[in-house]
Amino acid sequence: MRKLGWALLIAYALFVGAALYVPGWVERGQNRIDGKPLLAVSEEAEALHQTLTIVDLHADTLLWKRPLNQAAERGQVDLPRLERGNVALQVFSSVTKSPHGLNYDRNSADSDDDITRLAIGQLQPVRTWQSLLQRTLWHGQKLDRAVAASHGGLRKVASVRDLDTLIALRARMPGPVGALLSVEGLHDLEGKAGNLDRLYDAGVRMAGLTHFFDNELAGSMHGEKKGGLTRFGRQIVRTMEAKGMIVDIAHCSHACVAQVLAMARRPVVSSHGGVQATCKINRNLTDEEIRGVARTGGVIGVGYWDAAICDTSPRAAAKAMRHVRDLVGIQYVALGSDFDGSVTTRFDTSQLVQVTQALMDEGFTPDDIRAVMGGNAIRVLRGGLVPMPELGQGAAR
Repeated sequence: MRKLGWALLIAYALFVGAALYVPGWVERGQNRIDGKPLLAVSEEAEALHQTLTIVDLHADTLLWKRPLNQAAERGQVDLPRLERGNVALQVFSSVTKSPHGLNYDRNSADSDDDITRLAIGQLQPVRTWQSLLQRTLWHGQKLDRAVAASHGGLRKVASVRDLDTLIALRARMPGPVGALLSVEGLHDLEGKAGNLDRLYDAGVRMAGLTHFFDNELAGSMHGEKKGGLTRFGRQIVRTMEAKGMIVDIAHCSHACVAQVLAMARRPVVSSHGGVQATCKINRNLTDEEIRGVARTGGVIGVGYWDAAICDTSPRAAAKAMRHVRDLVGIQYVALGSDFDGSVTTRFDTSQLVQVTQALMDEGFTPDDIRAVMGGNAIRVLRGGLVPMPELGQGAAR
């Protein structure tokens, strides 16, 4: 019995040790800075950057086991780095399922799930080990705890009033950083429309319909069938619009994108990605899709990783933004970093002045840069967060 007791104690110690150190080791291999040369930043760009209201539409930081409020030696986003980068509002996404060995071309919804491994390995509550809904609710609680522990440095944004309060507070330097909760793929509804209310109550105000696989709502650009919206998906889109939850088409199949844009009554966003005109990768938007997002009054968030812009240079991001500007207008361009989303980038959020400099180098005016770096996203949030119950009528049609 004594030997068994020692064996159990050693096994427990090894399990706890792995839970303490393995998640950090995993993240270091997933969210990386490539170390390639950065742009020389001019005094003009630095001065302009400090006057901007910056909004990033997508980061996956809540997925990882590290305190959001503390400076970290890994990853790409934390509160100190958001402050150094002069970020006014960060949209934090809840990632709840990711196929093992995922790729951009074809993934099965039945593949082994890496997020399950992460939930167990990070010693998250047992309820999150099997339930996708509980993973998002846990991420919402994690964000709420970070806000409560930030001593006013981080403020949750869940309404237009919250947004306006944040902007007013930031007029007094230094101001807080806003945090808005989103979801990367509504498979966390677990097939139940009523669970959208639970997400809303947890603070979710933006949601992508799909992620790397087809689900009950729609086909994914990376799924097996890549189909369009289902009846359930159409119902959820209408309900989201009515509740004041912004519809995100990132990762949707081309058929799904076309159908969402055709039925949209409120601004639609593509929170993170690129454009096929400058980087011909299947997940990026075609010119017709860019025009469709613009017709809804939405925005296209351009990211900084290779699969979005075919490079990690801020100049490549600026060229994608310039294409959107030239095609449909400056008012439809935004930032969508995908920081901490298992991506390799040239810079982290503390170095967003790199984007400001790249936009200046591409000939964007100061007013253009203000719009791209946050003004356009603020407009869409103001227009999309107000509940409009009448839009939910006939949701299932």
